[in-house]
Amino acid sequence: MLQLMMKMAVLGSGSGGNATLVSCGRTHVLVDAGLSAKQLVIRMESLGIVPEQLDGILLTHEHSDHARGVDVLLRKRDIPVYANALTREALSDKMKSTVPWRVFRSGQDFKLGELNVQAFCIPHDAAEPVGFVISGAATRLSMVSDVGHVTHLMRESLRQSDGIYIEANYDPGMLEQDTKRPWATKQRITSRHGHLSNEQTADLLAEVACEKLKVVMLSHLSSDCNCPDIAARLVAERLVGRGLPNVLVQCAHQHEPTGWIEITGRPSFELTAESV
Repeated sequence: MLQLMMKMAVLGSGSGGNATLVSCGRTHVLVDAGLSAKQLVIRMESLGIVPEQLDGILLTHEHSDHARGVDVLLRKRDIPVYANALTREALSDKMKSTVPWRVFRSGQDFKLGELNVQAFCIPHDAAEPVGFVISGAATRLSMVSDVGHVTHLMRESLRQSDGIYIEANYDPGMLEQDTKRPWATKQRITSRHGHLSNEQTADLLAEVACEKLKVVMLSHLSSDCNCPDIAARLVAERLVGRGLPNVLVQCAHQHEPTGWIEITGRPSFELTAESV
């Protein structure tokens, strides 16, 4: 009997669109679908997955960079879409295809194939944004994107994780010096319902990380107001300070997928054609 293994691959992450594959055994789940349907298909196929293999799409919230591709992707496919009631309500009028909604309550646990999923509320300027704790194969993956400040519920949800996917949106100094964004936009980004800075994310990870943590995937990095090397180095240094020097810290990119990253057991990569 094959031992189940959980792995993830980020198809793309940033203001241009966010989507992540999570697989465990024969179960394949897409968390957010913010890329175009064409790009979702291309990038999934580069990882050996076709849309028809998906057991479901989990939506964190309704913003276009997290849900843009759902409508077209479902026009010829019957893939269940899991969302809470307010997220479904915010998206329903925008959908031309018939969406097989599966509505959950924030805070609820539910099964999705070989995975157990728990949705928890997070602060962001959306209808009812959530993060997810996805469990399977004795492995716990916590996923948080687009969050303005750290809450007690977030901290508790991220504890005891084998893998953490979390945004590190901006470097405060780079954002302050940025000339492309008006003052109001900068205020939204740094507000309590905006996005996390590198420092906020590093502080949170240093607080919740435990000895079983193997992988940290930093996501939603600003292309203008952040640098992957800066973000990854800061987080890695904080984890080393906690006595956790062996955690794999990686930044997701907007224009190409990561390879598969194994979260069960020792983390490793499976390279895609784009990674070679």
